[in-house]
Amino acid sequence: MSLNAQHREWMLAAIAEARAALASGDVPVGALVTDMDGLVLGRGRNERELHGDPTAHAEVIAIRQASAALGDWRLTGCTLIVTLEPCVMCAGAILAARIPVVVFGAWDEKAGASGSVYDVLRDRRLNHRVEVFPGVEEAQCSRLLTDFFDDPRRRAPA
Repeated sequence: MSLNAQHREWMLAAIAEARAALASGDVPVGALVTDMDGLVLGRGRNERELHGDPTAHAEVIAIRQASAALGDWRLTGCTLIVTLEPCVMCAGAILAARIPVVVFGAWDEKAGASGSVYDVLRDRRLNHRVEVFPGVEEAQCSRLLTDFFDDPRRRAPA
């Protein structure tokens, strides 16, 4: 598989999900899971703050929706598109769901598990490996995060 215009279109939809996370004060990360025909099976945005749930990452929510839509936990043939490099927890969920392709926007130099800090998705010691396409709409995805974390309203009072 190679990166194509459809991946960029899906990333723009994931960016819209990321922006929607801002309403609940969540870190702006959005994700989609699509099938082989390009049908969106699941959408997610960070909802940790909204639900007080440490596992409510955009990827996990999108994977849960896609699994429900298919009636199967195996998401073989699907693609996950996410605005931020998946963390270790999300990489584990991707592997458990058997998702073969991940497309992401911004690198996560603090907690990334798809090539920056760790490379869980392509670890040959594991039973499943993922084809990873990083840096899709990277500037736009990075800007959302930088703006969020630079916002003085997010800073704790002195």
